Amino acid sequence: MENMQDKNLNPRASASPREANTPRVNRRVIERDSKFYILDWDNNILHMPTRIHLEKRQPDGAWQPHAVSTAVFSVVRNDPENYRPPEGDWKKAFVEFQDAGDVSENRFLRDAALAINRVLENPETAAPSFKTFKRTLVEGRLFAIVTARGHSAATLRKGVRLFIDRVLSPEDRAEMMASLRGYRACYDNVEHFGTDEEELAYYLSLNRYHAVTSPAFEARVTGELGGAEVGQEARKQFAIRDFVQHVFRILERTGALGKPVSVGFSDDDPGNISAVASYIASELKDRFPNIKFVVYDTSAPHVEGGRKITVSGQLDLGF
Repeated sequence: MENMQDKNLNPRASASPREANTPRVNRRVIERDSKFYILDWDNNILHMPTRIHLEKRQPDGAWQPHAVSTAVFSVVRNDPENYRPPEGDWKKAFVEFQDAGDVSENRFLRDAALAINRVLENPETAAPSFKTFKRTLVEGRLFAIVTARGHSAATLRKGVRLFIDRVLSPEDRAEMMASLRGYRACYDNVEHFGTDEEELAYYLSLNRYHAVTSPAFEARVTGELGGAEVGQEARKQFAIRDFVQHVFRILERTGALGKPVSVGFSDDDPGNISAVASYIASELKDRFPNIKFVVYDTSAPHVEGGRKITVSGQLDLGF
């Protein structure tokens, strides 16, 4: 068995044409611990050029249009004396954070492409969790995107696919596919695989894509909470619980609950970080006592990987 695994991982140059065409299956994934990731998108995975449209009070008291980045907004959003949405309408402020009517003109995908190009041209401009997300994909681990944006889950998934296509090298892509087949072989007893495209689509379908201000997410949250009004931080808590429950069901189904399990959450907004850490400490760590929870505050761009806050357990998730 060991020789067979080595052959799958490092095919010999002298392999027959039939062997050379056999998809690589990294069965050694069964030796890995179970690490899962929940990541905010803006200023965490990518520094997006998307702007929030506000009005700013001038010295003479007049209000003038003033567009800001998400990083600046996290600072000025609590200053209503000097910043306000256009005509008091927050939907107008966040117009760039919604899906366009024509998918081909979708702002999210356009801005994601621009942000990725910037990193490829200058790696030093990468957001704090860029490398973590890349490694997550290459290793074929499950993840959730949880963002305050208002896009559909399908749009976020397309953004992840764009990241895969633009950021992963051919070698990265090959390693990812070998790991994905390995997980399917070891935990789902699959031996006959689909095409790379089919296996990648299956993997992407297993992950979660939560834009917490989207109409679909809002309808789900208010429906499950009996119509109660829910703020952004509470929505992120809801999304995190959904992903942890999803992961727990998968681990239970595949018989992988006996391994060390850890979930890492990273976000650049201090308010979200505080709310999530409190939520984990007060609810999730008792509800899921076998899962290690670690939160990473990426609000300081100069701290690569962010500031680690261990909420439950001591396992280093490697952000």
